[in-house]
Amino acid sequence: MRYVLLLQLYLLCGFAHAQMDQDILKDAESIESKVIDWRHYFHQNPELSNREFNTAKKIEAHLKSLGIEVQTGIAITGVVGILKGDLPGKVVALRADIDALPVTERNNLPFKSTVTTTFLDTPTGVMHACGHDTHTAILMGVAEVLSKHRDKIKGTIKFIFQPAEEGPPPGEEGGAKLMIKEGVLKNPNVDAIFGLHINSSTPVGTIRYKSGGTMAAVERFVVKVQGKGTHGSAPWTGVDPILISAKIIDGFQTIISRESPLVDGAAVITVGKITSGVRFNIIPESAEMIGTVRTLDSDMRDLIMTRMTEMASAIAKAYGGSATVEWQNNTVVTYNDPNLTASMVPTLERVAGAENVWVTKASTGGEDFSYFQEEVPGFYFFLGGMDPLNETPYPHHTPDFQVEDSGMLLGVKVMSQLALDYLNTN
Repeated sequence: MRYVLLLQLYLLCGFAHAQMDQDILKDAESIESKVIDWRHYFHQNPELSNREFNTAKKIEAHLKSLGIEVQTGIAITGVVGILKGDLPGKVVALRADIDALPVTERNNLPFKSTVTTTFLDTPTGVMHACGHDTHTAILMGVAEVLSKHRDKIKGTIKFIFQPAEEGPPPGEEGGAKLMIKEGVLKNPNVDAIFGLHINSSTPVGTIRYKSGGTMAAVERFVVKVQGKGTHGSAPWTGVDPILISAKIIDGFQTIISRESPLVDGAAVITVGKITSGVRFNIIPESAEMIGTVRTLDSDMRDLIMTRMTEMASAIAKAYGGSATVEWQNNTVVTYNDPNLTASMVPTLERVAGAENVWVTKASTGGEDFSYFQEEVPGFYFFLGGMDPLNETPYPHHTPDFQVEDSGMLLGVKVMSQLALDYLNTN
């Protein structure tokens, strides 16, 4: 008799759990059109890092309309919502990044951005070229869904809308590091954090994840080359900093191809900007190069940074000039806590279908979500945003980048269920 009662109780609990899933599914589907509308608004009204003022106002208004406690002005433009469940328990955070990029949009979307600005003295468009508009809309949808189920929440949910994931402007602080510095993981103290990133080359309806190291540590470097200006017709009377820069760039790539133990992890050195000179027939006095280093291994990171600094100076000296390298850390390795990952993958599989949840390889992209993961266990995954029929998706951070509105519904469902399952089973 006792066995029968226990079996009935187990089945009843299982039914309630399944019913809860259906409630989340129904509520998420009922607001899909709203999530799409929010995404279109943010896409048409993008704002750069640390300047997301109108974005923050719209997020704040939505959270307040749900009766969620709201904190604003965190890390300049960050917004945090706190949803307390009816039952006591742990605290889980859900994070979305809200900033756009200095990219001029080139696709034909009916809601494309026409916003323009000047970034680092260069005229440019402003575009959500990495999908942060979808992340923001998804988390707003999750907040609306979960606000209807306080009676099922065992603990507290923090909705973190983070500015400046792409990096603050020069001379400013921002992003996850500043949010942490200002106490976003405290009062109440966060026990775990979840985040997602939509992906333009992953089919809609699918999810990719990796336990452990998932995305790379990112360093920003500036190489300043000093030469000697002269007339372009007589280069032997000066020292050409542009030639030196070219030699340094070539040398940097040999650090990857000949010195880095790539069996320990991928590594990349990219120079993304060179500035020098004003006229076709003048050899300038100086040149400046800005770029990034991506690594998945800390020892390799140290090796590459050391060798780049040594090599730039040595190459410049060999050609009669000088060079220095300045470094700025942008992110550490995005590290998915193995225990947390293992406990949450069943949620992904239950919501998306096991056949739609894939283990992926590490990426040399970077994410400042990694700073949250240094403080508390975190799980970060990739959400499909590509039309399955699209054979040539455009990469992130490019003018033609686009992701499908239809990919966001799964994001709302999964993030909602992750929060509930973590609080109710951990």
